Amino acid sequence: MSKIKSLVTGGAGFIGSNLVDQLLAIGHQVIVIDNEYSDAHDQFYWNDKTENHKYDIRDYEKTRPLYDGVQYVFHIAAEARIQPAIENPIGAVSINSVGTCTVLQCAREAGVKKVMYSSTSSGYGMNPYPNVETQPDDCLNPYSVSKVNGEKLCKMYTDLFDLDTVIFRYFNVYGNRQPLRGQYAPVIGIFLRQLAAGESLTIVGDGEQRRDFVNVEDVARANIMAAISNQDPEVYGQVYNVGTGINYSVNDIASMFNHKTINIPPRLGEAKVSLANNEKIEKTFGWKPYIKLEDWIGGVLNG
Repeated sequence: MSKIKSLVTGGAGFIGSNLVDQLLAIGHQVIVIDNEYSDAHDQFYWNDKTENHKYDIRDYEKTRPLYDGVQYVFHIAAEARIQPAIENPIGAVSINSVGTCTVLQCAREAGVKKVMYSSTSSGYGMNPYPNVETQPDDCLNPYSVSKVNGEKLCKMYTDLFDLDTVIFRYFNVYGNRQPLRGQYAPVIGIFLRQLAAGESLTIVGDGEQRRDFVNVEDVARANIMAAISNQDPEVYGQVYNVGTGINYSVNDIASMFNHKTINIPPRLGEAKVSLANNEKIEKTFGWKPYIKLEDWIGGVLNG
């Protein structure tokens, strides 16, 4: 019996490499496309058990043949940070919108069974929290615009071309292999880097901004559960929140590290609060988060 074949874009990065590990663990044959674009990583996590290709997802000619015989596509590759997208909107739109359209077209032509698309809770902007999938889009920056455009492309490919797509809006993802480099890395990664260097933890603004932190292992599991589930057609082309339904302030996170802190100026284009309503994904795919933030941080700090 031949193995199920899955393709992961961005599979050498933070979320993608964790997903690759879980796919291999359940016996999938895995193809990875990653051009090592991100500068937030000290290293990339290529797995020697996968078929690896250092290509740009926008390169149709090179990537199109890789989709043949694939059942599931997990599209994670992206310009994944808000501030760099503000600095280079054209680049963010090209990677996140044109790149997503290229992935979807390749999947459609190859007869892929299902595409899982990684989007962002920043599409909710200033909507009241907790965020629920029926809220209108409120994109505050080029990053969220480009990612939400990818969502619309997924829905269109489902409605027009009968390609089953699942759209995930991730909240603040953290965990094993999270980016540590640069001022725009996720806050937990920054704190871990600063702690290791004996530096003060830098808190943006007053530190009272609150985020819903979801572990990367739970995120990877959500992707797989959605992929292998058998669902009625109406669940596809829709958005599903991937968050815990609990949020913490940056000051709360800093207190878990029990280390000296300093405050730095606030940033433009970022919401004050994120908090997921995750009832829809639990009802549809049976997913709920298992890993608690304070337990994970405690485990890391205590070795």
